[in-house]
Amino acid sequence: MTNSGQRYTRLTFGLVALAILCLPLADLEIFAVEPWIELKRMALGFVHPDMQAFRYLLPALGQTVAFAFLAVAGAALIGLLASIFFHWRIIRLLCAATRAVHELFWGLLFMQVFGLSATTGLLAILVPFAGTFGKMFAEIFEQQSTASHRSTSVRTDRISLAAYTWVPQSWPALVSYTRYRFECALRSSTILGFIGLPTLGFYLETAFSQGNYGESALLLIVFYLLIASIRWWMQQRLLLVYLVAAILLMPDSPSTHASLWTFLSQDIWPQALRAGEWSAAASWYQQQLFSVALPATVNTLVLSQIALVGSGALALLMYGFASPKLFSATGYRLGHLVLLILRSTPEMVLAFVLLLLLGPSMLPAITALSLHNGGLIGYLLAKQSETLKLRPDAPKGLNLFGYELTPRLYSHFLSLLLYRWEVIMRESAILGILGVTSLGFYIDSAFEDIRYDRAAFLIAIAALLNIGVDALSRRLRSLGHLSS
Repeated sequence: MTNSGQRYTRLTFGLVALAILCLPLADLEIFAVEPWIELKRMALGFVHPDMQAFRYLLPALGQTVAFAFLAVAGAALIGLLASIFFHWRIIRLLCAATRAVHELFWGLLFMQVFGLSATTGLLAILVPFAGTFGKMFAEIFEQQSTASHRSTSVRTDRISLAAYTWVPQSWPALVSYTRYRFECALRSSTILGFIGLPTLGFYLETAFSQGNYGESALLLIVFYLLIASIRWWMQQRLLLVYLVAAILLMPDSPSTHASLWTFLSQDIWPQALRAGEWSAAASWYQQQLFSVALPATVNTLVLSQIALVGSGALALLMYGFASPKLFSATGYRLGHLVLLILRSTPEMVLAFVLLLLLGPSMLPAITALSLHNGGLIGYLLAKQSETLKLRPDAPKGLNLFGYELTPRLYSHFLSLLLYRWEVIMRESAILGILGVTSLGFYIDSAFEDIRYDRAAFLIAIAALLNIGVDALSRRLRSLGHLSS
């Protein structure tokens, strides 16, 4: 076995072994008595979607796109500026801190100041996406040729270097990544409806909760078509038109009287700390850490680790069905459709539906995370498989899948899986809003009890956890010499 093969094997068995050790700690109980009855009703909803609901759901669709478009536009500009100065440690730390907090947590924070307003929805997506853009744009710049840089004067400032060398060289990659982040923003905009904003997620939650599966099916079908058709309707020449339309589609914002400075300087800190009682403040943080944060963190880690391995297993099983190397045009297009549905459906929506079917345990959350991330990684592997050139005497069928395609794609697969690890961790935390006892469960409860100090502390714990997993992921990719 080659050295690279040994590294991949050790890494794979390490991740699987860790997931197996987590299984006894996971709550995998099924509470629902007859989930098949609800599944049948949901299936009938897709067969007979409630087309009459489309008229009054159209504004929600427009606002979902508007939130995503404006947030990505702002985040891309801020991220571009951050990427130019990404060599500054303070910029790297700010980008890491903002992207480590999930959009829903940002939404809950901003809601305390701006209420259920357009400002809350925009900032909830824009802030973490700006951090992500800053990091990814900087990495794209690093991958470009340095020949044009060497031809400039040593006194040229970084903004001029970016304007005349980095951005022109990287433009196709920057556009491609921005389009991908817009797709992600559409999912984020949708799930903001779960905290009350008027996007598709608000109506999805209502429809599923009320058993109106015809309406929920219509919403999901429209959302899938929206995602699938991005390449045709998101054209650069129409961006200005979309910008104006997005501004006009923003929902009316109620007037609020909360002070951002008061919230940041007082509300999110415990009373003892504000009073200068350092011993009492330390005792409060210690109590929160051991009674709430650590148990919730363990549950979040257990959930994410099992979901990580589940995502990898499903990706390896599913990518072949969408590969033209293994199936005819009709077959792999059907496979692409399945993967499109899985990767387009937000984990929050999948988990919500599965919780209705299976009851409140970790099983629906693990399944939702595995299906969504497995579908996304499987889609990327299928696209990568299209670029592989096969020998004239290459095997066919299962032998081609097991002995030719998968070994050649395995490095790329592990890299994608480790890239998604931090995302899975973030999603594991926020699924607590649905009742799973991860960090999000206690954060949501703290906001409901107006305990902003506890909520802020737990959000900080979630952010540190995500930063740690991201650092570990990068370390493992480096040790494994994995392709990006």
